[in-house]
Amino acid sequence: MTAARQNNHREIVFNGVGASPGIAIGRAFFLDKYKFKIPQTVLSGHEIGPEIRRFKKAVSDAENHINMLMAGLPDELSSHSEIFKSHLLMLKDRMIYNQTLKLIAERKINAEWALSLAVEHARGLFSKITDQYIRERVKDLDYVVERIFGLLSGHAAGDLSKVREPVIIVAHDLSPADTVQIDPSKILAFVTDIGSRTSHTAILARSLGIPAVVGLENITSEVFSGEVLVVDGLTGEVVIAPEDDTLALYKKKQTCYIRYRQDIIYNSHLPAVTRDGFAVKVKANIELADEIPSARFHGADGIGLLRTEYLYLTRKELPGEEELFTAYRDIITAMAPNPVTIRTLDIGGDKLAAPVSFGEELNPALGLRAIRLCLKAPDLFDVQLRAILRASVYGRVKMLFPLISGRQELFEIRRHLDEIREKFRGLGIPFDEHMMIGIMIEVPTAVMIADILAKEVDFFSIGTNDLIQYSLAIDRANEHVAHMYEPLHPGILRMIHYTVEAAHKAGIEVAMCGEMAGEPMYIPILVGIGLDELSMNAIAIPRVKRLICLCDKDECSVLVKRLLEMPGPQDVMAALSAFFHERFPEERWLDPGLCQDINA
Repeated sequence: MTAARQNNHREIVFNGVGASPGIAIGRAFFLDKYKFKIPQTVLSGHEIGPEIRRFKKAVSDAENHINMLMAGLPDELSSHSEIFKSHLLMLKDRMIYNQTLKLIAERKINAEWALSLAVEHARGLFSKITDQYIRERVKDLDYVVERIFGLLSGHAAGDLSKVREPVIIVAHDLSPADTVQIDPSKILAFVTDIGSRTSHTAILARSLGIPAVVGLENITSEVFSGEVLVVDGLTGEVVIAPEDDTLALYKKKQTCYIRYRQDIIYNSHLPAVTRDGFAVKVKANIELADEIPSARFHGADGIGLLRTEYLYLTRKELPGEEELFTAYRDIITAMAPNPVTIRTLDIGGDKLAAPVSFGEELNPALGLRAIRLCLKAPDLFDVQLRAILRASVYGRVKMLFPLISGRQELFEIRRHLDEIREKFRGLGIPFDEHMMIGIMIEVPTAVMIADILAKEVDFFSIGTNDLIQYSLAIDRANEHVAHMYEPLHPGILRMIHYTVEAAHKAGIEVAMCGEMAGEPMYIPILVGIGLDELSMNAIAIPRVKRLICLCDKDECSVLVKRLLEMPGPQDVMAALSAFFHERFPEERWLDPGLCQDINA
């Protein structure tokens, strides 16, 4: 905090990422966390054994603490125990545990130094991953390592359970361990320097129903303890020391939001049908079984995208068929009678265990990932197919294949599927003979031959995150070009429009499961184009359903026809914004910033 700030107490507005919706007004409470300075000591030969034992004891104590946290989880958070199970696995991960022991022994350095080197290496590997959700898992690694560092140094972690009055937590970051200690009656909201909507902390905040804004970069250096804050989890705004007018405005907005939220959640279990009768299925994207209660609560018509990568990235060895089958069966059973779309593995080979690793690639986003990797490693692929087929008898299941770029890949997929089905029939293993098979449309070539691909599958699912990235040659994670990521680029809209037309001509349905599907401002476009299904973060579902019900399909189709002829994304945005605010004036107060991305 600057001296001028503390003396003047002037109102300042910060903009971050709205990780959990809602508006909170209260006083700041700093979560002081010990900042570890890594001691570096070269050991004598006789000190190596005791140092190894010291490290092992710290890891053992960390395990005991995590087990205690899991045992003490309140009922409303018991479904999140998987987060802590993944932390337990990370404690003994070979990249961290074995490498630290090796460095202590071979380089004769102290445990803290060795651990920091092992972590730095692991962090470098994570940084090469293009998938934002998976890359966010490095935060879990940080939480685990921070706990070990604390035990090695004798310093305990922060304790939110000791908060006694309603406050807004201000922190550089919150670990899941911090978050589960939160008493929702005492914590009004939290704001952090780092984080994103895909972090576990954000997921837990949404489960608790606590407003949160993350990714504020330097909020901890600008707020002092006890200062009044306004946290707007809808827009990502945080106001420090709000003036009277600002405070009055946000109190009014807070009241309006509470009423609005109660209303849309109450109606979110109704079908999403436009005024002129066009029905759109609205489903949830999930990674973990933990997210199913939220999907159900927010009115999801099913799971439109079950990402399976998490099953592979939280363990030392590849998951077996039985483990995958059990995980899929549990999710399918929990969502029944609503359908679940399971996507096969969508990561690169350098992130997997040795038996299927093909080493590092110069450009993994364009390399051996997703379906390319699976077809290259048949054992890896077939175990997924068998598990999904077996689980298909427990509910309505669809199978989805990512990163399809041509028809030949479909032929190879069919061959694998047909062989397994034939074996199952011979062995009497039950499976759904009519399970629908779909592909993700997320590369330009798939769009250009959508009419050909549509004849080979039962449905399409448009993955807008990758489709936009690959079409515009933009890495969303690259700060130098991220601003060029334009969902409303006329070229992108034309590709979505063409894909839907090609699919409907072939008599198959089209879903959209990228972030674009959950953005309220884009709903008139997506309805006008004629998408049959939208799948998104569960918390966005009530608002999206409400907007669909307020739309008129014919009116939206006219809008789309006009937008498709526009020369640039700015023109599209201007026209869309005018339409949106004229058509839905009651929504304007939720998005003071034009097309504020509350679902980023």
